[in-house]
Amino acid sequence: MKLTHKPELLAPAGNMEKAKMALLYGADAIYLGGKLFGLRAFANNFDIAQIAEITAYAHSLGKKVYVTVNIFAHNEEINKLPEYLLELEKCQVDALLIADLGVYMTAKRVVPKLPIHVSTQANNTNHATVQAWHDLGAERVVLARELSLKEIEEISAKTQVELEAFVHGAMCISYSGRCLLSAYLTGRDGNRGACTQACRWEYDVYSLKEQKRPGEYFDLEEDEHGTYVMNSKDLCLIEYLPELIRAGVCSLKIEGRMKSAHYVATVVSVYRKAIDLAWENPAGYKVPEAWLKELNKVSHRQYTTGFAINKPDANAQVYTSSKYEQTHDFVGIVTGYDAAAKRAYFEQRNNVKAGEQLELLMPDGSLVPFVLEEMQDEYGQPIDCAPHAQQKFSAKAEQELLVNSLLRKQRS
Repeated sequence: MKLTHKPELLAPAGNMEKAKMALLYGADAIYLGGKLFGLRAFANNFDIAQIAEITAYAHSLGKKVYVTVNIFAHNEEINKLPEYLLELEKCQVDALLIADLGVYMTAKRVVPKLPIHVSTQANNTNHATVQAWHDLGAERVVLARELSLKEIEEISAKTQVELEAFVHGAMCISYSGRCLLSAYLTGRDGNRGACTQACRWEYDVYSLKEQKRPGEYFDLEEDEHGTYVMNSKDLCLIEYLPELIRAGVCSLKIEGRMKSAHYVATVVSVYRKAIDLAWENPAGYKVPEAWLKELNKVSHRQYTTGFAINKPDANAQVYTSSKYEQTHDFVGIVTGYDAAAKRAYFEQRNNVKAGEQLELLMPDGSLVPFVLEEMQDEYGQPIDCAPHAQQKFSAKAEQELLVNSLLRKQRS
């Protein structure tokens, strides 16, 4: 399906602050989970009143909200589902994200006017599956991460439904998230919203041996903590946006409902610029080094293109550590600006001191160097640092700083 309009930038929203950050920094739509029926039970999810609030806010900006109902439901959950769906309909959300066929058919019966997007959890890997969902009335299908660009293009050519694909974020070591490792090791079922990411843990082993191949060993690298045999790198397809657009992908999705507001704002800001450029000038599209540096400022694992270009090999894993990388720390957020006094007001997020070389990421995507001068606490008393969690303070600022700008500093 050839696109006739710019693809949507779809961002994760783990709580109200992250949702607003995503929308302010350039997302066209956000996806979030309620307190029930989603696959991120440990995120600070939204209750019904909050869903109604953020949906109204998004609509005021001309943007959309999709709610995940992508649990693989058992009987007890199916029985409770209709009431929840009716509440979501009252909130005027724009679509539901569903993986389970029973949940899907329940939604079609209970809230027939609500659009349904089929979740990547449904393992949508071929054009027959995608077209089947379309025949059942789905408005959009989220493609599995395990597809190449060539496969996506073929699916698009042989179907008549909107396609959504992940372009950035964590990769699950199992098939599109269908994993039982967490359930076996901790009793927390990843398919019912309680994944503990056991694949990222440190395992103490020296080698792997396949039972039916005596004498054949697969050596593993190990440090003093153990080994990391299932620790995938993070997906990053920013260099291939024109190809995804040509393939017919209408929604480009960022993973990360468990990530920070800093992560969401930064990644959304970069991909906003990238999508705009890829749409306006696909032939001349080239990723500036500055965009890659921005993506390295947030917490992430080393980046990979996943299955998009070539099938992942040994280089798609991180074997030495399960720790994240980042070049900068998020230290504060702008809460206000007094033009007459030429002072900016902040809320602290990490220890920050007067005189430090900092930078601001503005909601319009611009970067501004900044030094904290004439710091004062919220009572107007001089201070030389803001060590307390979410401490409010102000500082001299000659130029206007936009509210919700992010203050950060480079790690030493």
